[in-house]
Amino acid sequence: SLTTNYAMYPAASVCGYYFSHPQSQYFNVGKINVDQVQDYALRKQISIREVEKLLRTHLNDETSN
Repeated sequence: SLTTNYAMYPAASVCGYYFSHPQSQYFNVGKINVDQVQDYALRKQISIREVEKLLRTHLNDETSN
């Protein structure tokens, strides 16, 4: 629902426009390699361990030790 100021209630609500096409399909871009983890950690200024924790399900098998 919307409040009198047009804010969504409850705050955790999700709203959006969704567009589809009959020929659209999901795709996977692949797993993240070690060099990508290192680069991401450097750019985000966080540890490699933290990146591995955040992106665990997207890591290449050789990435995490």
